[in-house]
Amino acid sequence: MNIQTKVVNALIEKGYHISLAESCTGGLTAAAIVSVADASKVLDVSFVTYANEAKMHYLGVKKETIEKYGVVSEQVAREMAAGVAKEAGSEVGIGITGVAGPGGGTAAKPVGMVCFGISLNGMVKTYTKQFGAIGRNEVRNASVEFVLNTLYEFLS
Repeated sequence: MNIQTKVVNALIEKGYHISLAESCTGGLTAAAIVSVADASKVLDVSFVTYANEAKMHYLGVKKETIEKYGVVSEQVAREMAAGVAKEAGSEVGIGITGVAGPGGGTAAKPVGMVCFGISLNGMVKTYTKQFGAIGRNEVRNASVEFVLNTLYEFLS
């Protein structure tokens, strides 16, 4: 059984709904969940908030947070996850922001760095993963795999 099926089944079992706020993954996490037949029982809403303005407008990410920590930060991922869960009224919110590449990286935030926020009933945990310069789509796919596996651990 693939990870997205395990996540959907766990969400159904708990009676939870999920909402997503994706930046560098561009909707891949939502697409993974939608690939499961029972996704409609758990998926509330999904935002692809690529622009900073979209993160602020739709998710309530604070301009000050972006200015202080940068858009690729655990602080922004936290606000994305909490904001999408609040807006959707869902028990689970996911926020993903990162540098997929091939350009855009810096010494402090290299290509392949992705930050995640997972909100579960209002409690948010954040993570940063360094996938390396493995290729744009490989970073995106690795991000989806990481966040779904991490969420599944929470739900188990």
